[in-house]
Amino acid sequence: MATSIQQNLKDKNAAYAASFDQGHLALPPAKKYVVVTCMDARIDPAAAYGINLGDAHVIRNAGGNAKDALRSIIISNQLLGTNEILMIKHTGCGMLTFKNEDARGMVEKNLGSGAGKEVGGLDFQPFPDLKEAVKSDVEFLKGSKVVSDKATVSGWVYDVESGKVEEVV
Repeated sequence: MATSIQQNLKDKNAAYAASFDQGHLALPPAKKYVVVTCMDARIDPAAAYGINLGDAHVIRNAGGNAKDALRSIIISNQLLGTNEILMIKHTGCGMLTFKNEDARGMVEKNLGSGAGKEVGGLDFQPFPDLKEAVKSDVEFLKGSKVVSDKATVSGWVYDVESGKVEEVV
């Protein structure tokens, strides 16, 4: 039996598919850029960042983290021809609220010592300063040998309360 979430997926997808007419779009993004942003449910990247279907790759992870996204960025940049990367973090991010030892401790408390051992060396990549984290990610990508030096990389902060973006670097 489907959960209510699964049933919503089925119902909403049926309605979407009934009028879907974008099956002709090419695999590489038409505007040749990639957005790395947070998985936060308050962010709708298409609406907030002006991305139409087929325009860009959108990579989402906790904190909109460049290191976590690197594999996908390489594929986007090297295999699919994107030439611009927008790093977009946001205000009120959960990654500002904890340290590695907090996350590791919570996993062990909730799931036991085996899980605690499994995440013992994992860097959850929290950050104490939002704008510094944006700058650090941009520097990481600009300094990476696996991202084309011809790629434009910029860093932004999205304000979850106003819906506005601010350029950081």
